[in-house]
Amino acid sequence: MKGLLLKDWYMMKKYCRYYLFVSIGFIILSMISSGNMFFVFYPCLLCGMIPVNLLGYDERSRWTEYVGTLPYTKTQIVSAKYLIGLFTQIAMLIVICAAQGVKMGIEGTFVMKEFLVLMMLLLVMASVASSLTLPFIFKYGVEKGRGAYYVMIGVVCAGSIIATTIFKEGLQNEIQLNAVLPVFCLIGVGIYALSWYLSIVFYKTREM
Repeated sequence: MKGLLLKDWYMMKKYCRYYLFVSIGFIILSMISSGNMFFVFYPCLLCGMIPVNLLGYDERSRWTEYVGTLPYTKTQIVSAKYLIGLFTQIAMLIVICAAQGVKMGIEGTFVMKEFLVLMMLLLVMASVASSLTLPFIFKYGVEKGRGAYYVMIGVVCAGSIIATTIFKEGLQNEIQLNAVLPVFCLIGVGIYALSWYLSIVFYKTREM
């Protein structure tokens, strides 16, 4: 498993470096824009696409056939992609949390309740970004599974519009924090865990 993670890490550093620059650009835009949540959500979307892009490079280099000769199970192969995606999403979430916290502090609008709700929304969106796509990729391959990518973009765009409306109108003040945060956490973790399980099942039954 460690070898699989190292291999994906080296590939990510070589082929996905531009994601970092794009994410930094959107984080800067999110700090200077007024209320457009798409700039906040998009870096999470990019991080969610990193495992998909790594799978694309694996297929083009025929790594998916070669790895069958190595002492790795299909469960480990799938888990490596989910773990590398999880690590990058957590790292990006921390950066966005810090950036939005600074923005709210400078504007004098920092309210812990609103900040925590925003972070939970980001957690859910980060989970959805890869969770909707990866099971289709592991079942049908990168090319046939790309349709899920467009569905995911639609979900993220819809979620950003809804979140922008909520925070613009201040509706979050009417939501009980004690009820919302556990629900958001469970949704994010549940979606990711279900996607992980489905990907393992699909990949085990896929003809290579």
